[in-house]
Amino acid sequence: MADDHDHAHDHDGDDHHDEREHDAEVEARRRLALAQIRQYGDPALRLKAHDISDFDDDLRRLVDRMVDLMHDAQGVGLAATQIGVLRRLFVFETEEEGVRAIVNPSIAETGGDPETDTEGCLSLQGVRIPVERPTRIALEGKDPDGQDVRFELEGYGARIVQHELDHLDGVLIIDRTTPEGRREALGVLRQAV
Repeated sequence: MADDHDHAHDHDGDDHHDEREHDAEVEARRRLALAQIRQYGDPALRLKAHDISDFDDDLRRLVDRMVDLMHDAQGVGLAATQIGVLRRLFVFETEEEGVRAIVNPSIAETGGDPETDTEGCLSLQGVRIPVERPTRIALEGKDPDGQDVRFELEGYGARIVQHELDHLDGVLIIDRTTPEGRREALGVLRQAV
């Protein structure tokens, strides 16, 4: 999922040249990361991921790679299917939980009145559309070492994990939005091709 929050830059005031170089490097890393993330139209984004049974070094390396890509792409969540790996795994980051990876995730319960908010997606560049989701969620699964985990999230965190869980089932935000939102998104995506 794309990060919807504005990032403030620290301004020293003394050396704008270093700052511009840093911004250019951050942008270059973002573009490199996005080039490794499957984009709308890629068939992998519509496939259902398979359960993971091996909790090994390969899985931990995959998690590390996904966290790096998520950060470089300036996102707050990334599902394995978004990098063409059909395994039930995603990484996410919230203020409450920090960076987390969850393997074989499932929704244990949802609550709160559903709310509609704007969502973006690292696999649908330039698209920002309204999506209705429950405001509270309990998510269960395993960590990369195979230990049971449970996350109880509200608000933005709940939205992030539901968005990533959808990816593991081949569901995109354009499938969850209003008819107007879908038309708008497809218009943006057509221009990007």
